[in-house]
Amino acid sequence: MSNDEKPIADPLLVFRGELDNWGILYDPDTGNAFGLDPVSAFIWRRLDGKHSINDIVAELHENCSDMPDNANSFIESFIQDLGKQGLAGYEAKP
Repeated sequence: MSNDEKPIADPLLVFRGELDNWGILYDPDTGNAFGLDPVSAFIWRRLDGKHSINDIVAELHENCSDMPDNANSFIESFIQDLGKQGLAGYEAKP
């Protein structure tokens, strides 16, 4: 995976933003629900196939005053975890 690739959330999942920027992700096929902290919810909202990991990190730096040095690694790991669970992926290249 490259930081230039643009991850995409599974469009069948339901995301609901909650108070204080927390979120709930619901999979209607399995009935599973996942709580997302504000940073994870911020990332989830950008998994639209238009934002690369680098784009997401840059936006986080603009919006958060206390970004850790390993933000890229966290985002990559989070997106990989979503992919392993079938919740997100990458558009197939021709």
